[in-house]
Amino acid sequence: MSSSVLKFGGTSVGSAEAMQQVCEIVKQATHTWDHVVVVTSAMGKPLPGNKAPADQIKVTDSLLNAAKTAADGDGETYRRIRRELSAKHENAIKAVIENEDERAEISAEIEQLLDGFETLCGSVKVLGEITPRALDAISGLGERMAARILAAALRSKGTDAISLDATEFVITNDHYQNAAPLMDITKQMTRARLTPLLQKGVVPVVTGFIGSTPKGIPTTLGRGGSDYSASIVGAALDADIVLNYTDVNGVLTTDPRIEPSAKTVDVLSQAEMAGLAFFGAQVLHPLTIAPLIEQHIPLRVKNTFNPDHPGTLITKDGERNSSPVKAITLLEKVCVVTVTGAGMRGVPGIAGRTFTSVARTGTSVFMITQASSEQNICLVVPQLSSAKVVAELQREFDREISEGDIDNVNTHENAAIITCVGNGIADTPGVGGKVFSALGELGINILSIAQGMGECVISVVVGGEDAKNAVRAAHAMIG
Repeated sequence: MSSSVLKFGGTSVGSAEAMQQVCEIVKQATHTWDHVVVVTSAMGKPLPGNKAPADQIKVTDSLLNAAKTAADGDGETYRRIRRELSAKHENAIKAVIENEDERAEISAEIEQLLDGFETLCGSVKVLGEITPRALDAISGLGERMAARILAAALRSKGTDAISLDATEFVITNDHYQNAAPLMDITKQMTRARLTPLLQKGVVPVVTGFIGSTPKGIPTTLGRGGSDYSASIVGAALDADIVLNYTDVNGVLTTDPRIEPSAKTVDVLSQAEMAGLAFFGAQVLHPLTIAPLIEQHIPLRVKNTFNPDHPGTLITKDGERNSSPVKAITLLEKVCVVTVTGAGMRGVPGIAGRTFTSVARTGTSVFMITQASSEQNICLVVPQLSSAKVVAELQREFDREISEGDIDNVNTHENAAIITCVGNGIADTPGVGGKVFSALGELGINILSIAQGMGECVISVVVGGEDAKNAVRAAHAMIG
């Protein structure tokens, strides 16, 4: 029996009109595949052209804003947001659900969820703080509302569908705000919950982004986690393909807002896509590919609003192009942190102590380089984390700094990472040289470089003021 998992992003379900388009795509999918599962994001902001004032909000952003302002003692903002969310979802309910009784039923469910949201925000206001666990409970509400409306919309169009909260079967650890799935139990519970429905011809509409701990406490998978959810479900069911619907025609060679000549990449390998996602490509959550790799499940990125476009197919090995570089990404707002000193060669375990210090801050490190002279270690971290990273490194090496073995911990605050991705990079001579020459011709100084042996990426760090020109220069290398 053939099976597919269809994931729809926030813009794809951002308005009643968008949901109607989703219903048509799902209906067609049921004619192509024996079993179809839908994974939905929370309602996002619709495409330009939708003029309804109530629709011009992103649900998850609003939920997070409500929680954070409540923690600051603001008792009005979360109440206003509750009214806005009610209006946005009610607009969709009225437009996409045909049966009057079912409209009333879904409206009541949405209001019940919003009642719980308001109660949680009220508690946060009283406490004056928001814990990661409470933030997960609040921020995952958008998917729960969207799934109920989308399932009812599908039923109105003749597709037998049911909404399911992924908290029932996507089981994670308790790293709130950025939980990781426990795949063995998730596979077992996902199959137990979904397979009987699929065998009856029912389309499960599953909440993306959220899961729960083994004790049933709600968690989230990190921002953009609905992509990740779809891959988790796809891997659990051993699906034939995951189709990720967004608002662009697949994965582009770079950001078209920077370089208008950007075009869709036809095929990528899973390693290439993982590199693009990690270094800033917004089309997929960075961990989306991980659950699919072992089972060689392909993923195709498609446009909800241009469904006839083939989009980008992502397979285990991809395919080689005439150009070794397939795409360029830009990751802005990063900081270069450098530990340097002529006496570092005599400091035992300097690299290990550096990495352990940064790990204590809970900071994700994008790049690490060390000079062959062992007199310099360079880390690239998010700008928002730079102050705590520097403070921790200074504490760790306080004695070495005072004795002169380490000069200091220095930063270059306004930096950006430009990453070239392509399977041909690893075994095509001179790719790195061409990248450096292209930037050099524009007078762009390279602050740091990283390329691993056998890797399909080359990353360079430049000053933030040079970032967009660097992207254009690197993009010109793509054939």
